[in-house]
This record gives sequence, C-alpha cells and structure tokens, in this order.
Amino acid sequence: MFDFPMQPARLHRFVANHAEALQNASLLLGGRPWLRRTQRLIDDMRTQPHLTRRMKHELVHLCDLLNLEHVHDLDRPEAGYFAEIEPDAPCVIDICILAEALSEAVAEVGGSPLSAKEAR
Repeated sequence: MFDFPMQPARLHRFVANHAEALQNASLLLGGRPWLRRTQRLIDDMRTQPHLTRRMKHELVHLCDLLNLEHVHDLDRPEAGYFAEIEPDAPCVIDICILAEALSEAVAEVGGSPLSAKEAR
C-alpha cells in the first residue's frame, strides 16, 4: 500500500487501489517492457506527492496502451500482443473498465481529454 506524504489525489488513490490490475493489463497488452514501465510509474507515484511531467507523460501513454491506441500499427509490439487476446476473454471487459477509469482520473488532474499527442 502507498504511504502518502500528503492528502492523496484521486489519481494516486486509483493507482494504489488498482496497481495489480494495471500491471496485469500492461503485461498482457504490451509485454515485459510495458510491465516494467508501469511498475516504475507505480513506484514513482508511491513516493512522490505531486505529479511530475514525466509521470504525467507515462500516465498518458499508459492510457493509450489500455485504450488500444496502437494495436492497428503493425510495426508496434502492441499489435502482436493484442492479436493474441481472445475477444471474448473475461479480461477484455476488465481492461475496458480499467482503461475508462484511469483515463477519467488522469483527465481530472490534466484538465483535458488525454492523448499521447497532447502529452508531448
């Protein structure tokens, strides 16, 4: 669990409460590289009370991963991971719910709809 140095934001609470699900979804949709990225982000959020520019950047890209933004680009590894998932697998609905909730929490701190293009 997180030791919050101050009153936690909704986003910090969301990541704390859904850390395992975020890691599982990252592994499933992006493989080990995305799992490591997500773990690093979770660790950063555990230790830093305020979002840094890098943390916001990573959150936006994590939203893109969970929202399947790059699965149609066959040059990206995400396309291959996505192709391995059965459309009727129970995890699909869970990932959709997780993606929507994370996107809402990130938008709340960013103040606008999110996309990786806006984070650059």
